[in-house]
Amino acid sequence: MKDSCGCFFIRQRDHSLCDFLLTCASSFALSWFYDAVGFQVGLWLYGTDRNLQRSCPGGSRRIHHHRCVRQGGNILRHVGCIRPKTNEILVGKALKKLPREKVQLATKFGALQTKGYDAAINGRPEYVRSCCEASLKHLDVDYIDLYYVHRIDTSVPIEETMGELKKLVEEGKVKYIGLSEASPDTIRRAHAVHPVTALQIEWSLWTRDIEQELVPLCRELGIGIVPYSPVGRGFFGGRGVIGAVPGKSLQERFPRFQPENLEKNKVFYTRIKKLANKHDCTPIQLALAWVLHQGDDVVPIPVKLAEDDLREISDAVPIEEVVGGSTHEGYARLSWRYADTPPLRAGKLSA
Repeated sequence: MKDSCGCFFIRQRDHSLCDFLLTCASSFALSWFYDAVGFQVGLWLYGTDRNLQRSCPGGSRRIHHHRCVRQGGNILRHVGCIRPKTNEILVGKALKKLPREKVQLATKFGALQTKGYDAAINGRPEYVRSCCEASLKHLDVDYIDLYYVHRIDTSVPIEETMGELKKLVEEGKVKYIGLSEASPDTIRRAHAVHPVTALQIEWSLWTRDIEQELVPLCRELGIGIVPYSPVGRGFFGGRGVIGAVPGKSLQERFPRFQPENLEKNKVFYTRIKKLANKHDCTPIQLALAWVLHQGDDVVPIPVKLAEDDLREISDAVPIEEVVGGSTHEGYARLSWRYADTPPLRAGKLSA
């Protein structure tokens, strides 16, 4: 299993995990975000799987999409925007054979892949609109349920970006707006222009830096939290521990997966595996359950654990003992810590 974008990127061999999540998933009724999400299936690598350096077949994906919707009810279909349009076209074809009202569709804009692993960030109003129009065309749908700002353009006041998104909502092309890797100041300012429905942010057993500032802010404003990489970029599924880190993969560039750091970090997988045996589940299910138990504003809870059990799981991965950063240098500069935008000039934002 490769986790991505706060979702679960399920390959063909992961159907048993898909069944587990679908069986356990429930929905809650606080707002659209809580009702709709249920749990998420991440599709950002569909069409061009860069981690495996090969093309993903569309036919098997469509079969899998249909199976998930038949079994699961509320599912958020998450499409990546940094990938070529093939991604959205494949998902759009799959949607044609599914009841649209049962599929909550999310996609993103604002990050354009350039050379290698670098990305150009663009939050200008005209780009916001052009990306939305392109996604609607590629997906062949009339509206997008949840439209994310993939990364924050720190050269553009967030009010300008949100102003255009607000217009798209008013035009019926977008239902709800989400942010990804936004700083506290940016979140507050964005929310003042139009309510933000969801914040996508990295959160897992070994990445918990959002808990002091971002989580309380989201709860103050009523913003749902969508954790990406909830199983530590595959680490708690055994990546780099049971087997080697795949060559030419994203993980190769992450400090925590560098040989000298990975060797020290393996102790955390060992601890989680022991606890998983205690709870009669797999390490990946346990790590995921920990994330899901962080609150009703995160995602539905697939399993029930006692407070003592949750504490034991958290204590198994003391965050101060984790060696290496959670992402490589190129992406680190795009994180929420560096996502403040310039102030809006007087009279700049149109009604």
